[in-house]
Amino acid sequence: MPTDAAHIIAFPILIGDIGGTNARFAILLDANAEPREFPILATADYPTIDQAIQSGVLDKTSLQPRSAILAVAGPVKGDEIDLTNCDWVIQPKAMIRDLGFQDVVVINDFEAQALAAASLGPEYLEQIGGGEIRPSSSRVVVGPGTGLGVAGLVHARHTWFPVPGEGGHVDIGPRTARDFELFPLYEPIEGRISAEQLLCGRGMMNIYHAICKAGDIKPIASNPSEVTASWADASDQAAVETIELFATYLGRVAGDLALIFMARGGVFLAGGIAQKIIPALRHPRFRQAFEDKAPHSAMLAMIPTFVITHPLAALSGLAAYARTPVRFGVSTEGRRWKA
Repeated sequence: MPTDAAHIIAFPILIGDIGGTNARFAILLDANAEPREFPILATADYPTIDQAIQSGVLDKTSLQPRSAILAVAGPVKGDEIDLTNCDWVIQPKAMIRDLGFQDVVVINDFEAQALAAASLGPEYLEQIGGGEIRPSSSRVVVGPGTGLGVAGLVHARHTWFPVPGEGGHVDIGPRTARDFELFPLYEPIEGRISAEQLLCGRGMMNIYHAICKAGDIKPIASNPSEVTASWADASDQAAVETIELFATYLGRVAGDLALIFMARGGVFLAGGIAQKIIPALRHPRFRQAFEDKAPHSAMLAMIPTFVITHPLAALSGLAAYARTPVRFGVSTEGRRWKA
């Protein structure tokens, strides 16, 4: 089990969730304080993350963080970390030199979402369907957003271990007659349909355009926000079916991941898309797709599914880790830099 000595991180701690489009920061003064949040920053507004931290955070407070814990959308390798959907390059050694940090930890963004799934209270979880959380059992986080993020959470030796991966790139195939009509029209990636080709913002448009093509309909919506808006007011039947299929496919993939991780502790849907389409997820089609896993349908019916409704879930997960690192088996080897 991890020890406090091995994992101690000095306060105040800057925590940051760095996505492709936005960066969210907060400062944690001590283990008992609520995070002090700062306005969300658009990554395109700053040439480097260092300038964003200086201008958007440090220049706006008298607090000087001693440590930084950053969750990033991209693999953490080496001393220069490229972000997947953003021009920023994170250079922890330069941060220590130029911004005054003594300690910098960088983890994967979906590890932070997994930490949130282990630590959020029920007020930030909207349960969809039946089932009950089995304490100390594995959990899964699935997040359709810019891409499809997936992480597991395994409990052992009184510690939660986040398990990041690329589960969003698993294959997904047709099941119904309508699927067999639409799947040839979905845009593939190198000849195959992965879950991420359908279950993210771009994937939502993939479904929408296929429905329009199949019905010889002129597309009305031009982006995911317009699709969800047209679904919400039922003004575009192609958009309505898009969200219905999106919820069904999300149920199928979430059920597959529940089987892989034996996630009796629950499956947690993260990100803004899931929050926007909660009414569609409440419709029986999502849970039916989730549970339709013969010969294990009865077991899937006992596994609960939740939408994470916390507006800054990744920051909440990072704050939980920062307060008590010993609760979480976050591997910092090759991902922690000290002055």
